[in-house]
Amino acid sequence: MTSRVSLVAPAMSASLRAARFDDDGPLEPGGAARARAMAGALPVAARMCVSPTVRCRETARALGLEAVAEGELAQLDVGRWRGRTLEEVAAAEPEALARWLSDPRAAPHGGEPVSALCARVAARLDGWGTEGGRTLAVVEPEIVRAVAVAVLGTGPDPFWRLDVPPLTLVEVVGGPGRWRLRLGGEPAR
Repeated sequence: MTSRVSLVAPAMSASLRAARFDDDGPLEPGGAARARAMAGALPVAARMCVSPTVRCRETARALGLEAVAEGELAQLDVGRWRGRTLEEVAAAEPEALARWLSDPRAAPHGGEPVSALCARVAARLDGWGTEGGRTLAVVEPEIVRAVAVAVLGTGPDPFWRLDVPPLTLVEVVGGPGRWRLRLGGEPAR
């Protein structure tokens, strides 16, 4: 049985533009308009789900999706850094930030390590794989990164080397232990 999982990153928000550890704010008007323009281009899916953040839920609505929020798709918990910009954290805690960005098992902010996020997301991906059919999910960029490292089997080390711009569509096809990452082109039918 082949499963297809299409992941869409959220549209632009003020937090994303400011490189702010998400404070769960809304989409920018231009980001919502770009998402509405994409609405008809997405593949039809048996399951539609969404990260529980405001920007992902608003993106899903703008895309015309009736998606169900899933806790396994929650954003990375950055603990006490939430709401602060990357620049603010770099100025206040440069060693902690450097450790966090270089060691996926570190959580100097008191939240969730990247390695735990990657394990959580890999388990959800395999769950979709056993369900078969197509899943369409609007998810935070870190969820897309975690899916990519799971599919490539690299472990979490290259997590921060992956860039996921707003409204990026990434697809994986296959199933547990045999996923393939589809880059570019039209969505798989």
